[in-house]
Amino acid sequence: MKEMNCCLTLACHRSMEERLVGHLLEHPEWVRGFVMHKAEGGSQKEKLPSMIEQVRGRSERSTFQSVMNLEDALALVAHLKQEESNPEMAYWITPVIAFGRLE
Repeated sequence: MKEMNCCLTLACHRSMEERLVGHLLEHPEWVRGFVMHKAEGGSQKEKLPSMIEQVRGRSERSTFQSVMNLEDALALVAHLKQEESNPEMAYWITPVIAFGRLE
C-alpha cells in the first residue's frame, strides 16, 4: 500500500518555539524538513501572558509545517502530546496531493 503524504501543521505560542524546534530536529526519522512562520492568533483555551497580548486579544504565535507520511505525523503528534502536553499547542493534518522539488 502506498504511503499517504500529509502536511502536519503545528501552532504554538512563540515562547514555546525553540522547544518545538528542538523536538523537530531531534527526530529526523519523522521530520525530514520543515518551514516555520511567525504569526498571531488566539483561542478560547489560550492564556495571554503579556499585558500587550491581553489588550490586543491575541498572542505572538509560531507555526511549523512539514510534509511527511501520515504514520510519521501521527507518531510525532503522539510524542509531542507526551513530552509537551499543552492545550495551547494545536496541530492539524491535511492531505497533500503532490509534493516535489523544482529540479
